[in-house]
Amino acid sequence: MASQFMKNLKEEVTCPVCLNLMVKPVSADCGHTFCQGCITLYFESIKCDKKVFICPVCRISYQFSNLRPNRNVANIVERLKMFKPSPEEEQKVFNCARHGKKLQLFCRKDMMAICWLCERSQEHRGHKTALIEEVAQEYKEQLQVVLQRLMADKKKFENWKDDLQKDRTYWENQIQKDVQNVRSEFKRMRDIMDSEEKKELQKLRQEKEDILNNLAESESEHAQQSKLLEDFISDVEHQLQCSDIEILQGVENIIERSHTFSMKKPKAIAREQRKFRAPDLQGMLQVLQEVTEAHRY
Repeated sequence: MASQFMKNLKEEVTCPVCLNLMVKPVSADCGHTFCQGCITLYFESIKCDKKVFICPVCRISYQFSNLRPNRNVANIVERLKMFKPSPEEEQKVFNCARHGKKLQLFCRKDMMAICWLCERSQEHRGHKTALIEEVAQEYKEQLQVVLQRLMADKKKFENWKDDLQKDRTYWENQIQKDVQNVRSEFKRMRDIMDSEEKKELQKLRQEKEDILNNLAESESEHAQQSKLLEDFISDVEHQLQCSDIEILQGVENIIERSHTFSMKKPKAIAREQRKFRAPDLQGMLQVLQEVTEAHRY
């Protein structure tokens, strides 16, 4: 609670131009307050009418000469300076390499963070810009959408894995049942049909091997895709933990990856296409009996 209160209080006395605690705060007619040096430099940089000035926050015009010192804000700033933030409350500050000012804007055309002096330079003049916090929030929302879709994909992978396991159990049980049936039938005519039994069992073993090999390939492919999905989710979660600047530096790659990332459902073996047919042992026995009867005569 105390930490949140201090954070809110600090936001109230943070200059909207330099994004630091105000130095010699002055207030405009519209009610917004700035560092005296920041608002003066801003006023001079835009070369506007010396009598009328546009507030950089609300865009309302007012008399620059009407700026007045705000002692209440100055007193609050002085009291805040007496408090030492804990290490976990310290945040990274990124400054413009060219002007040394804090990076507070994002140029949408050039896709880069800039300071307020950069915005008024020839290089970025006329470009569409927004506060870094706003742009970062937009990308965070996009990343959340990506993460939600990936989590849904993960759920599908889990369901597909369950399906593969059910297929494995079905085929193992079904083929084992066939093996038992074949053995049971051949047991009654072992002496005269031993060679036929071996042929049929070999067919079943080969079928089982082929099916399980196909399932093993599908399981391996599923595991590889699951690993890629987990890695992608980890990258997105890591990106969400980064600072705004770091998010903006890496988000484009992740968004592109999310557009191209796709899943492939493991191949299933159609049960109705099974070619194995149990031998007609009764018919074969009947033939053998007829042959035996013929040999008797």
